[in-house]
Amino acid sequence: MRLIPPMDDEPPPDYVAFVASHQQQLRAEAYRLVGGAPVFEEIYRDVLTDLAGRWRRLRWLGKTEAHMRQRLAARTKQWREDQVYDVEVRVLRPPSPAVPVRSPGGSLALRKAAVLEGTARAALDALADAEIAWVHAYLRSQWRRALAYAIGSVLLVLTMIQYMAWLSTDPL
Repeated sequence: MRLIPPMDDEPPPDYVAFVASHQQQLRAEAYRLVGGAPVFEEIYRDVLTDLAGRWRRLRWLGKTEAHMRQRLAARTKQWREDQVYDVEVRVLRPPSPAVPVRSPGGSLALRKAAVLEGTARAALDALADAEIAWVHAYLRSQWRRALAYAIGSVLLVLTMIQYMAWLSTDPL
């Protein structure tokens, strides 16, 4: 019996529904906060991962949206602190390929995407984002659990050594 049960390896349906309902809002807010930088996708996924790691407790407390907004602000602030140095950018013309690249209709995936309805893709996109974030949070929880076991084992051995040393001292 465990005091805190381990995290499931599959996202619960309520988490997937939450991600699907807040996906557009969260993406737009992340895009707005970073000023349109391409890193907004990374911040978006990191926020979902942070939310997935604490999902059971946040859902129980009813603070899922507040935590999502707080983590978005924290991740954006962390990104802004990393943007300290000015960068000089020179745009060079890319070299022309030796063999001309031509694709009459694009890849098979692009041709199929044109046939799919937008709503079908949006639902799959939300599911994919939710599952990716859940897997990252699951792996993070596994690392934390292993680290807790290692630290607990070291502390147990040190406590036993200290106790044995205390028992072996001669009372005067």
